[in-house]
Amino acid sequence: MDCNSGPQNNLIFGIEKKKVIGLLVTIVLTSLIWALPTDFFGVEGLTVIEQRIIAIFVMAAVMWIMEPIPIWGTSVVVMVLMLLTTSDSMLSFLHDGYGDMENLDNMHRLADLFGISSNGDTYALKEALNGAMKKSVLYGGEKIPTLSSKSIMAAFAHPTVMLFMGGFVLAIAATKYKLDATLARAILKPFGTKPKYVMLGFLFVTAILSMFMSNTATAAMMIAILVPVLATMPESDNKGRVGLALAIPVAANIGGVGTPIGTPPNVVATGWLESMGLEISFGKWMMLMVPLALLILFIAWLFLCKFFPSKQEKIEVKIDGDIDKSPKAYVVYVTFAVTIFLWVFGKALFNVNANVVALIPFAVFCLTGVFGKKDLAKIDWDVLWLVAGGFALGVGLESASGVLDPETGKVMTMSEHVVKSIDFKSWSTIAVILGSGVLCLVMSTFMSNSATAALLIPIFVSIAKGMGPKLDPYGGATTLIVGLALSASFAMALPISTPPNAIAYQKGFIKQSEMAIVGIFVGIVSLILGYLLLFNFSSLLG
Repeated sequence: MDCNSGPQNNLIFGIEKKKVIGLLVTIVLTSLIWALPTDFFGVEGLTVIEQRIIAIFVMAAVMWIMEPIPIWGTSVVVMVLMLLTTSDSMLSFLHDGYGDMENLDNMHRLADLFGISSNGDTYALKEALNGAMKKSVLYGGEKIPTLSSKSIMAAFAHPTVMLFMGGFVLAIAATKYKLDATLARAILKPFGTKPKYVMLGFLFVTAILSMFMSNTATAAMMIAILVPVLATMPESDNKGRVGLALAIPVAANIGGVGTPIGTPPNVVATGWLESMGLEISFGKWMMLMVPLALLILFIAWLFLCKFFPSKQEKIEVKIDGDIDKSPKAYVVYVTFAVTIFLWVFGKALFNVNANVVALIPFAVFCLTGVFGKKDLAKIDWDVLWLVAGGFALGVGLESASGVLDPETGKVMTMSEHVVKSIDFKSWSTIAVILGSGVLCLVMSTFMSNSATAALLIPIFVSIAKGMGPKLDPYGGATTLIVGLALSASFAMALPISTPPNAIAYQKGFIKQSEMAIVGIFVGIVSLILGYLLLFNFSSLLG
């Protein structure tokens, strides 16, 4: 914010006061957790590396909620901190070191500590120690496993991140060659000119496009198409204008649940489930979620028609521009169709998963000149960094703790270690599942749904592992984790809840109270229907 653009009492050194407060709260909480004795946390055998990961997790949570810096910036900070403080590339002063590696007595001491046999070969012993030290550090006289720096940095190239990037590339090309406008024109035409059916058309078109394109970009395009229509409606038909304007963000938010790439929470959820060995194919997700999205949209339409009816007898919708018939446009049309076909049927027919399919259009567009340097800059890199930061935190949660499970005798991951200290098996299963959904819905109302998913899903993955078979009667871990993704997308009560809400509100046709009424109703109905679906049919996703 410019220092001269607002009241001086809202600034500290030229920075918004709330951002300064957010940074101070983050620093104090993170430092406190970092410095506390490990036994304070009530987890037996908690290592200093695990404590640092907990501190970084809390830092991410506070910064994603208070947003003292952009949410994607928090993800970058998370990854850098993890590399410098918990990985095999951590700063040397953060561990005890290893002493003189030329001193034979010291080498034998380390060999005993690391469980390495010397066999009298000094050179071999040194090589073995160097290898072991890349995986562990000494702290307080104990050997503690570190995280792999390569695994942390690889979070940005996680297969699920590539899936999302492929979706962005497809959407950018579709917009560039007017495929989105062409589809909108074709799909809207059958809905005629009666106001309530025009509204249904906007709901349907926006939802369909949001399944394969950024819901933000879709909302922006559809609002641009709608604004001239709203401008021709008289002020006396205010309810009709509000109903049409609200249809766009509602459909953009709900449509995103229809595909794994429709919205970031879906991407986060499927990525975590895949790490648990529960891979959900693109086609199976759509088979379950598209009907859910369409049912919610139909209910939303009835609600909007009831409370925001139009007085107009006829509404004309005109979408400017002709169909692009250039060779490159046809490349986009064909590639778009083939990609969707492969997303839905590729696994069954050709044994190729959705993550790989997502990169096919990228390669085709680069090869044919459809996608250039300027187009590359249009990819929503901030969203990719946000998702990558969540997966980087997951690397920490799923890395070896160095602590043995007393029941199995095997080394536990950090998440298993922490979960073992809390008796989740005694908790009410239904309360955990529904409570997590309500928590996610409330948090997503006031903060980014992507950040909410990145924050909550790793926690509840650990809880799912702790609860084990107790989740099976309700659809297993799939119900818990997919439920969180859906809940994040169902939060749409405020202009700040989602970018489509903000875009629609910014145009001035909607009051915040009107958005809240529709958003709360649709959110609650969606949450109920979503969990009813998951409780009964989540096995179809497996």
